[in-house]
Amino acid sequence: MNRVLPVVRLRVPTDEDAVAWHRSFAHPDVMEFHGGRPAGLSVYEELTARQRRHDAERGFCLWTVLDASGRVVGFTGAQPWEREWGPTGEIEIGWRLGRDHWGQGYVTAAARMTLERVRAAGVPGVVAMVDARNARSIAVTRRLGMRLAEVFTTPGTGRQGHCYRLDLTDDYPV
Repeated sequence: MNRVLPVVRLRVPTDEDAVAWHRSFAHPDVMEFHGGRPAGLSVYEELTARQRRHDAERGFCLWTVLDASGRVVGFTGAQPWEREWGPTGEIEIGWRLGRDHWGQGYVTAAARMTLERVRAAGVPGVVAMVDARNARSIAVTRRLGMRLAEVFTTPGTGRQGHCYRLDLTDDYPV
C-alpha cells in the first residue's frame, strides 16, 4: 500500500535553524541513537554553518525540512562520511526529526528529495549508517530502495550497526 506523503520543502540551514534543531532534538527519544543526550546549541550552530559550506562546495548538505506551513520539522540530506571507520569518504544520507513529527512520512518524502538532489549533483551512490536497533530508520532505508551491504560494530559503543547502500546511477524507486 502506497501512502500519500506530506508536502515538504528543503532549504539550506539558517542560523535560526540551529535554534529550531536544538529545541526539536532535545527529546530523549530523538537522541536515543545519537549519543542518548541532547546536544548543546553550539553543536547545532556549528552543524548548520558546516552544512552551508557543504551546500556551497558540493551542491548538497543536511537541509532543513519544512512542513507545508513552513514549520521546521527536522533535517535530511547528505554529507561525506568523515569518520575513520566505515565507508570513509562516501556520501551518507541521513535524517532526524523532532519527536512530534514522527510517523507522518516527513522523512521518506524529504529523503526522496535528497536522493534526487544528490543524484543531480553527480553523486553515484549513497550509504546510510543506521544503528541496528533503529527500526524506524531501517524502514526508511527500505522505502528508499536501499540494500543492507554490511553489518558492523560501532567503535566506542560496541553497538551493532548496518550500512545500507543505494546506487544512484540506475533508476531507483522514488
